[in-house]
Amino acid sequence: MIKTLIATAAVALSASALTPVHAAPVAKNIVLVHGGFVDGSGWQGVYEILKKDGYNVTIVQNPTASLPDDVAVTKRAIAQQDGPVVLVGHSYGGVVVSEAGTDEKVKAVVYIAAFAPDEGESVSTLIANPPAGAPVPPILPPVNGFLFLDKAKFAAAFAADVDPKTAAFMADSQVPWGVEALAGAVTVPAWKEKPSYYLVTSDDCMIPPAAQRMMAKRAGATVVETAGSHAVYVSKPEAVAALIERAAKAK
Repeated sequence: MIKTLIATAAVALSASALTPVHAAPVAKNIVLVHGGFVDGSGWQGVYEILKKDGYNVTIVQNPTASLPDDVAVTKRAIAQQDGPVVLVGHSYGGVVVSEAGTDEKVKAVVYIAAFAPDEGESVSTLIANPPAGAPVPPILPPVNGFLFLDKAKFAAAFAADVDPKTAAFMADSQVPWGVEALAGAVTVPAWKEKPSYYLVTSDDCMIPPAAQRMMAKRAGATVVETAGSHAVYVSKPEAVAALIERAAKAK
């Protein structure tokens, strides 16, 4: 009997030794950051999927006037979370999450057709030399330091695979994007410290797919590619949510 108890205890101790004491918890908190020209309402489809799957989802309404302001708003959202966070950025939101994602609560950073700048880079520097033959986004000249997309060309450039009524609404509800925000440079990019994930959109007419692939490769990101417009988070919320959940479940 004593020998049996000793053997059982030895097996239990051996099994416990194989169990990681500091295994990373699965992140249940998702923070979504929108990009330029739009607000957080475009995340609704992604939000509904993540909520249905049991995640706590927060949508940042960053003013897109300057990078420091947008980072501050995002960090306040991160601070509200009760545990590890997956931080997600679309388009210019990728710059914001690159800067804010070094927060200790952030477990992983997810880029959705987004800018993923290196140290000292900004949207302005990243778009300075587009690939040959890349579409030119229909950005109108700045007015009082803010930019808009040409409404008549918005759908084709930004949301070609979004239903026409929604794309028209997005064009008419544009948020002015501050020139100062485009010039905001990242100090220490989160992707150098945290696991990163990148959804490349192969039909994107705002950020060329070749540029997306370059930034994703440079960041050492886990990459998924899908046919889709720049507004893939609106048109294909399932694909976006799937990558976010993959990041959240990774150990």
